[in-house]
Amino acid sequence: MYKLIKTIVLALFLFQLPKSFAMMRALNTAATGMAAQEVNVSTISNNIANINTTGYKKQRTEIEDLLYETVVEAGSRSSVSTMNNVGVQIGSGAKVSGVRKEFSQGSPQITNNPFDLMINGEGFFGIVMPNNEVRYTRDGSFNVDSSGALVNKQGYKLFPSFVFPPGVKSVNIGQDGSVEAYLSNQVEPQNLGQVPVFTFINPVGLKSTGMNLYALTRSSGQAIQNIPGENSSGSIQQGALEASNVSIMNEMTNLIKAQRAYEMNSKVMGVADQMLQTVNNIR
Repeated sequence: MYKLIKTIVLALFLFQLPKSFAMMRALNTAATGMAAQEVNVSTISNNIANINTTGYKKQRTEIEDLLYETVVEAGSRSSVSTMNNVGVQIGSGAKVSGVRKEFSQGSPQITNNPFDLMINGEGFFGIVMPNNEVRYTRDGSFNVDSSGALVNKQGYKLFPSFVFPPGVKSVNIGQDGSVEAYLSNQVEPQNLGQVPVFTFINPVGLKSTGMNLYALTRSSGQAIQNIPGENSSGSIQQGALEASNVSIMNEMTNLIKAQRAYEMNSKVMGVADQMLQTVNNIR
């Protein structure tokens, strides 16, 4: 009698063990899905928060599946003369593989401010930081500081820098970036220089640093200085700013999809927990 009870207990334990592991795997898989959707929602919320940010480029979360456990290899032998036409692979969930920037063109906002500049096409303005590092931006809302230099909202100078002389009546910045200043005591304009446009082989690899600025990385490659409108770079439009390329309708749709995916993963965790509890209660 004792041997019979011991055999039954052992059989029940062996019967429960793989199912318990399967339930734990389901819990872990659902948890990875929830973590991935949490990052997705954070990305969408950042897009919505920056819907009115000048020159902001929306981001999208890219998700990939994790490793698989191969239980039965497709093409393996099922008997002496036959093979498995379909294998058995059990996935272990998902993870965020990247958050990609989308550098599509934002709509123009006409301001009629002579120092507001917009790039129509590819490219970035160069900005000189206090440590002399050059960073890059699509935000062309510039102004003139006390020394006559063209600066952004934070007071960082445009690269390369040039200075407007005293007595400027009006300023003309052409599509090719040429800067002309009309002085009060002169008929002909004074040419002050040219605003370049910088392009990158892989702009998606740029690093966002806040303040509408990007820093180059090994992935983005070095900045290529161009005359606006040449070498596939964008031309410059004076008196306009580039709006964010975020579509509120698309973001709200993506937010609902991410919320539903998160809820479904949480339900999977609940179901797996209930099944695990049922297995553990077997007597």
